[in-house]
Amino acid sequence: MTDTILEASGVIMRFGGLTAVRDVNLTVNSGEIVGLIGPNGAGKTTFFNCLTGLYVPTEGTVKYKGTVLPPKPHLVTKAGIARTFQNIRLFANMTVLENVLVGRHTRTKEGLLSAIIRGPGYHRAEAASRARAMELLEFTGLASKAEHLARNLPYGEQRKLEIARALASDPGLLLLDEPTAGMNPQETRATEELVFAIRDQGIAVLVIEHDMRFIFNLCDRVAVLVQGEKLVEGTSEVVQSDERVIAAYIGTPFEGAPGDEELAEVEAAEASAEASTAADAVTSTSSKEDDR
Repeated sequence: MTDTILEASGVIMRFGGLTAVRDVNLTVNSGEIVGLIGPNGAGKTTFFNCLTGLYVPTEGTVKYKGTVLPPKPHLVTKAGIARTFQNIRLFANMTVLENVLVGRHTRTKEGLLSAIIRGPGYHRAEAASRARAMELLEFTGLASKAEHLARNLPYGEQRKLEIARALASDPGLLLLDEPTAGMNPQETRATEELVFAIRDQGIAVLVIEHDMRFIFNLCDRVAVLVQGEKLVEGTSEVVQSDERVIAAYIGTPFEGAPGDEELAEVEAAEASAEASTAADAVTSTSSKEDDR
């Protein structure tokens, strides 16, 4: 039996009088890799932000395994959803291993007092976290770089490190925002194999990507957003042959679409909101302590 991991219903996101996401419905089932594509300004990253608590949708609900998600990134991560970002957001002056250990904080039970006292329980938890982090670095091919500073990794390996850090929270659903952006064909192929391996470990995947060959080779289903609306959803073959999708990608206006100036305002609002809140999605240990 296939279980529904993610269910987004009627998601609308407005910035003032501008609507960036318009009544989008999407599900991701266990064992699936689902793609989300669309032209620039289509609202893909805004939709991701609604799923992960960076934005609170103006209307609609987002459920993970049947439970409505709380509108806070660290609580969404704790619930079982992890993500990477379109622009790499590593802790540049921390080691590769330390970056992955940051991703473990939602799965550790030791609090501030334990960290201060540093008793046997703390040392056991720390050892377990390090062991799990090294497993993930081995899985992503970065084990030999564990003590390197994150900023010194090549671009493709920084992308892998972001994925390893996301996996450190033991998610049931992984959201990847343009994981192959800026990669060469060899790195793209390696990323494709890594995503398949993640799915084989029982983790569902939702991925945004502009590389059509990558997305159609990878995904079980693909949904297309155009100016904030879901235009079509189906298998790769269905989506590739849909005339509306072809028209959207060659620039044919979509009925009811906002103009260029409106899209620019939406993108500016997205950038401002994301810049002010993205750090919370990566790590919010202090918030975690407040919720304990």
